[in-house]
Amino acid sequence: MPELPEVETTCRGISPHICGVKIKQLVVRNSRLRWPVPAELTSLVQGHKLLSVTRRAKYLLLNFGHGSVIMHLGMSGSMRIVAAKTPPAKHDHVDMVFANAKVLRFTDPRRFGCVLWCEGDVHGHKLLAKLGPEPLTDEFDGERLYLRSRKRKSPVKTFIMDNAHVVGVGNIYANEALFNAGIRPTAEAGKISRPRYQRLAEEIKAVLAKAITQGGTTLKDFVGGDGKPGYFKQQLQVYGRGGEPCVACGKTLKEVKIGQRATVFCPQCQR
Repeated sequence: MPELPEVETTCRGISPHICGVKIKQLVVRNSRLRWPVPAELTSLVQGHKLLSVTRRAKYLLLNFGHGSVIMHLGMSGSMRIVAAKTPPAKHDHVDMVFANAKVLRFTDPRRFGCVLWCEGDVHGHKLLAKLGPEPLTDEFDGERLYLRSRKRKSPVKTFIMDNAHVVGVGNIYANEALFNAGIRPTAEAGKISRPRYQRLAEEIKAVLAKAITQGGTTLKDFVGGDGKPGYFKQQLQVYGRGGEPCVACGKTLKEVKIGQRATVFCPQCQR
């Protein structure tokens, strides 16, 4: 599933090609995504200039001045820039054709993504209004995690993946940040000390920033806005490595399920 680094990579990849350019045509081949693509979307965006492309959590926001398109990649989606004459494939559901002959193509084999419209303040939309702070900003730090974690009995991995506390810490990067911080993912969130949360917040920031520079992580379907895969997979220290030796101590990595998500940790390095 594309996580924050993959969405940020997509945002940075597509923006230079389409910002400041008018949409010539909107092509919706399949409107049956997680929520139906609005029938009126064509009339709302066609002929209008795209002013900016930004990201909030795992959502891409395309601002047209009179409203915004909210896009989510779902479990298997991607958005990339293709030439206008590039024929669509089976799962290419939505095309935004721009006046400069560039096409923003939304591909989603499992159709868990979305393409929605919002008038007014997009950050007030029900999908965005209650989200926590961005992890790579000063609003997010260890003090916030420590204070919000008090009396919580859930595993710390579940806690940091909750978008109400901080957005965009998906499964892959939660595994990696907890390993770097030396914290066992099954540890009770409310029992972790302030200094350890300060270290964890630093590692969350570091692992996400590093993943963005590597273009995200491609495990199966994801490609960036330029159609290229992400290369952070080569940097993974625990995720997907259950049963293999720890890169730090050599002890066998253990894999468990937390919230039905694969969780890998070192029983010696993480406590």
